[in-house]
Amino acid sequence: MYQKTIGYSRQYIDQDDINSVIEVLKSDFLTTGPKVDEFEEAIKKYLNVKHAVCVSSGTASLHIAALSLLNKGDKVLTTPNSFLATSNAIVYAGAIPIFVDVDAHANIDLNLCEDILKKGNSIKAIFAVDFAGNMIDPEGLIYLKEKYGVKILEDCAHSLGATWKNYKAGDCKFCDVATLSFHPVKSITSAEGGCIVTNNDYIAKKALMLRNHGIVRNKNEFIYKDDDNPLYFEMQDLGFNYRLSDVHSALGLSQLKKIDFFLETRRKLAKIYDAAFVDTQIKPLHTNAESSYHLYVVRVNFKELGKNRSSIMKSLKSKGIHLQTHYIPINAQPFYQNMGYNPHSTPKALEYYNQCLSIPLFVGLTEQDQKFVIDALKSEILS
Repeated sequence: MYQKTIGYSRQYIDQDDINSVIEVLKSDFLTTGPKVDEFEEAIKKYLNVKHAVCVSSGTASLHIAALSLLNKGDKVLTTPNSFLATSNAIVYAGAIPIFVDVDAHANIDLNLCEDILKKGNSIKAIFAVDFAGNMIDPEGLIYLKEKYGVKILEDCAHSLGATWKNYKAGDCKFCDVATLSFHPVKSITSAEGGCIVTNNDYIAKKALMLRNHGIVRNKNEFIYKDDDNPLYFEMQDLGFNYRLSDVHSALGLSQLKKIDFFLETRRKLAKIYDAAFVDTQIKPLHTNAESSYHLYVVRVNFKELGKNRSSIMKSLKSKGIHLQTHYIPINAQPFYQNMGYNPHSTPKALEYYNQCLSIPLFVGLTEQDQKFVIDALKSEILS
């Protein structure tokens, strides 16, 4: 028995990360302080964007971005193949998600988006998710944005570091706003955290206000200017406590310095999997060469092979290999079905879900670990 537990992903923390956090713990600032500003500046430089507003989670970044883009009642095209937070943010803003089926990359199908957009101008935005680290075609999004006047949000929770031709995930060259996640299994981690990135001054200003209870402290922006209290501030909107701390920011900043190493390692591991599954019934998800490989997903036609996915996952778990299924279609969830959504309206996403497995891929996965995973998968699925 292989004496090790191998999850589908995990964080990579080194001594530099630990030292960075300890340094902040010994400083005067634990909550929002200079490290947040430093982290935001580093993100702006990495993505070459005008604004970066760090918040407490990827979900918080989606929520604030949605409030900055949408009005109540707006209809928004989005994917059923994502974590719940993407469509939930649309609902939080009082808008209406419209689920569009997926393409070969398990990303939202832009051709189907155009089919819907051709029918009228009721669609106000597209919330596009770079699933598993594979960017959605930026040129396709630019085309839809320019032709139909829709706003574009790029959900980069999976794709920080990914590129497509001359575009980089989150660079805002083809979208109004992008959102990042720094959850432990993402490209970099701040333990918990997220970020709104944009070149739009209005969105950035609103994001700064909404992350801190809707408070404005700049006297030039006050509505009431006759209070001479030097500590006076105004709550001008209903905001939230979505601030990121200096502790989290120190970790995120240290991690960002290693992102090239992280990306190189993930891509190297992915190539090993690619080679191992050539000409087998274990089919790696179609990727573009510049994927950030947040996930390594394979598709298996379990029905055709006469296999049971649940039994295979349980058997592999007993051997120490913990797999995942990304994702249960959002429109299959009871909350959304109670709102009138039907998972059968996106049959490709449903078919994808029934065939997908996310297998271990993370910085720190050893050659021995990966060989064990490959051999175990082949044994369970192909024998």
